[in-house]
Amino acid sequence: MALLPILEFPDPRLRKVAAPVTDFGDGLRTLVDNMLDTMYKAEGIGLAATQVNVHKRLLVIDISEEKDSPHIFINPEFEVIEEELQDYQEGCLSVPGFFEEVSRPRAIRVKARDQRGEEFEHEARGLLAVCIQHEIDHLDGKLFVDYLSPLKRQRIRSKLEKEHRKSA
Repeated sequence: MALLPILEFPDPRLRKVAAPVTDFGDGLRTLVDNMLDTMYKAEGIGLAATQVNVHKRLLVIDISEEKDSPHIFINPEFEVIEEELQDYQEGCLSVPGFFEEVSRPRAIRVKARDQRGEEFEHEARGLLAVCIQHEIDHLDGKLFVDYLSPLKRQRIRSKLEKEHRKSA
């Protein structure tokens, strides 16, 4: 498997809206495997294809302690089934080193396809619901920093730009 480079905020490619997946062949399976390897190596719990500069509606998540229970969602859509909001400290592989509180609906129902193109539905609560919403935001060109105040967002942007200049 190959590790994929992860785009970092404020890279404009993170703002591109992903297109639906239409080809469920071997290339998709390879991409899913590479995304899982990349996510595990980066010690993340979720990764959207947009974050690895592939603008297709695909995301992978694994919130298990053992890192052995991956969820794959292709062309995901969700609906809120519990309006009450929950606050979570969210982080992001594309915004390394920053964790901020974000409020999201407590429970959702996601409809997606698996790697064979078969449709499925799944109800998610708690951390899994947060992760799904966070990763679908990536597919829509949105980042968790967009939920923060403009001042906080600018502070994070400035710090990451400074880090990028140092490492260039």
